[in-house]
Amino acid sequence: MACFLVPTTEAIVTTVISKTAGKNSESPFLRRMNWLNGMLWGGSALLAFEHVWHGEVTPWFPFLTNAANPEDAAEMLHEMGTSGVAMAILVTAVWVGMVLISTAIEKKKATAVAAEGTAK
Repeated sequence: MACFLVPTTEAIVTTVISKTAGKNSESPFLRRMNWLNGMLWGGSALLAFEHVWHGEVTPWFPFLTNAANPEDAAEMLHEMGTSGVAMAILVTAVWVGMVLISTAIEKKKATAVAAEGTAK
């Protein structure tokens, strides 16, 4: 129905944060925000395409077929609150794991290079 709107909204917010913070940030999370943006935008685009394919999104107002009457709108909001939020949290959690692992690898590599440099 409209679960793709939740990760799309997160993608918009993280894109703004990424553009504002820039690549000069000291935080590994802010420096790798483009990974999260790519995952969110790509996933949202695939979900939106799937909803269009199944006729749940239309090119005319109200655009979402379940926004036409209050009963369906309540079901749509419930799906957004459950499935949409769960997808956004899962994608963000995977990204956090990716950042932590890549930071640990970089630190290990820097330590090995530093140890090799002092051994000479």
